[in-house]
Amino acid sequence: MMLQYFEIKAAYQDCILFFRLGDFYEMFFEDAKTASKALEITLTGRDCGQEERAPMCGVPHHAAENYINKLISQGYKVAICEQVEDAKEAKGIVKRDVVRIVTPGTNLNMQSLDASKNNYCMCIYNNLVSYGIAYVDITTGDFYTTQVLNEAKLMDEIAKVNPTEIIYDQSLEMHMELLEFIKRRVGAYLGVRQDWSFERKRCVEIIQNHFELGAVEGLGLSDHPEALIATGALLEYLFDTQKGSVKHITKVTYYAASDYMLLDLSTRRNLEIVETLREKSRRGSLLWVLDKTKTAMGARMLRNFVEQPLINAAQINQRLDAVEELVNESMLREEIKEFLTPIYDLERLMSKISCQTANSRDLIAFKQSLSMLPHVKNLVSECKATLFTEILCDFDELSDLFQLIDASIEEEPPLSIKEGHIIKTGYHEDVDRLRRAGTEGKEWLAALESKEREATGIRTLKINYNRIFGYYIEVTKSNLDQVPEDRYTRKQTLANCERYITPELKEMENTILGSEEKVIALEYELYVQIRNKLAESVERIKNTAMQVSLMDVLQSFAEVASKNHYVRPVLSSEQVIEIKEGRHPVVEKMIDHDLFINNDTYLNPDEHRFTIITGPNMAGKSTYMRQVALIVLM
Repeated sequence: MMLQYFEIKAAYQDCILFFRLGDFYEMFFEDAKTASKALEITLTGRDCGQEERAPMCGVPHHAAENYINKLISQGYKVAICEQVEDAKEAKGIVKRDVVRIVTPGTNLNMQSLDASKNNYCMCIYNNLVSYGIAYVDITTGDFYTTQVLNEAKLMDEIAKVNPTEIIYDQSLEMHMELLEFIKRRVGAYLGVRQDWSFERKRCVEIIQNHFELGAVEGLGLSDHPEALIATGALLEYLFDTQKGSVKHITKVTYYAASDYMLLDLSTRRNLEIVETLREKSRRGSLLWVLDKTKTAMGARMLRNFVEQPLINAAQINQRLDAVEELVNESMLREEIKEFLTPIYDLERLMSKISCQTANSRDLIAFKQSLSMLPHVKNLVSECKATLFTEILCDFDELSDLFQLIDASIEEEPPLSIKEGHIIKTGYHEDVDRLRRAGTEGKEWLAALESKEREATGIRTLKINYNRIFGYYIEVTKSNLDQVPEDRYTRKQTLANCERYITPELKEMENTILGSEEKVIALEYELYVQIRNKLAESVERIKNTAMQVSLMDVLQSFAEVASKNHYVRPVLSSEQVIEIKEGRHPVVEKMIDHDLFINNDTYLNPDEHRFTIITGPNMAGKSTYMRQVALIVLM
């Protein structure tokens, strides 16, 4: 077994290897020393055929995710090694292999992630002239790519995206200032990839194979070679860590940084757009003021809107039309909020389904969310703005998926998908038949218990079960003289009782356990089929999730505008800023509203190009300047 461990570990030297042994994941040698300190668990030893015992520590498999998250948060990578064949069918040592590598940017455990923000993994490629950037949130399937001309622009993009992990080509090792910036300001996990991962031909093949394209021109990346290479290298990294396909990544979105308001790192920090400058707290930021979303995916979309403000007047006005309508229709807005609130995170549930990690409770949460969609769609149909019309066109109620789950999955299933009790009665004939066999067998056991009590006169006689001995008849020591030794065979002696079996009890045990084993295996098989069927609709689910997210963002903007008495801005193509009775959106929420004194601003390129602001310390000069910037951004 240790030889098998060494062979697997050799391929994953940069990871802590979680090696599955029975109900535990074990770690050995340096991995064990590292993990025992990081996780604060006992370091023991194991005989390994050498003079010294191998250092070892372990964690229960059912609690492994919590321990993995602790290691990830401390900057380690974890390789999960599972048994990949049935122990009953194994000839010799059970086959094992790594089924997944968990890193900060590829972590699929939803409980460990902030639901209100994306968990991006970024790839950077440098060709000495420009930089290709690609980043993905594997929990939602969102994949973006762009390219920038210099290191300053690269830093701005990194600050905007705020990835938890960055992989890069070896040439970037020379950019010490950039790497120091990432470590100090972003705190992302850094990983260098071999140069062959960034070969153009290799990247093109990876992209074409994943998206089933004849040519990369279909993605719009042919004119952006650095972005193309970063995209291919990042996709390959996902394949390496997930050990399989990532089918929920169905498209790559290319964008030019110039399509959005250009906000450099210093501006983002000083305006405190998503977090405060000193405490790094959400409270006290612009996002804190604007976010009244009801869903996790809506919160993520709103954050992205705030991080990437639009600069196209037509797009801005289209969004403002929708917000204005919801401001004026307060009753409609309240109904929309009511039906959005019960909706779970469709994007991340979809990713779990696609990556085959969704359990039966995830499917019930998914079904409950789908039940809200017809109500939301009906409310959207009452709206008149063109943006709502566009939402309606792409809004799929996914009724067939709802019906599939509703017909097949129990309303309150167990957490494990390999212990049965998942499939509803009436969904599959063989499941019903096997369950009847098990039920009838247990009824027979109850009847046998009554019969044996009557025959022996032992009123406390019981028929019980455990995994080691199966079904047995239990008699207390005080009643042993009444045991019919011609029919009962002693199986086990305990301090207070004796346990027996009979031929007919053993025969029924085989019938009951055989039916239970078969129904559990069949339920698991059916569950996998249902999950795979849902995964076939990944594109439909993503599109609908996007429309629900957008509705949530629009109602949030409308709610904030209504409560804070904001007015709709008038956009001008002239280089003029005119603000009447302006208020700092954050400061006024941090103090009593009546204490904030509103003020005007007027700037134009001809007569009033700048304003000189004077006053003592703490008089509000910087507050006034930030106020103007935030109002323009909003």
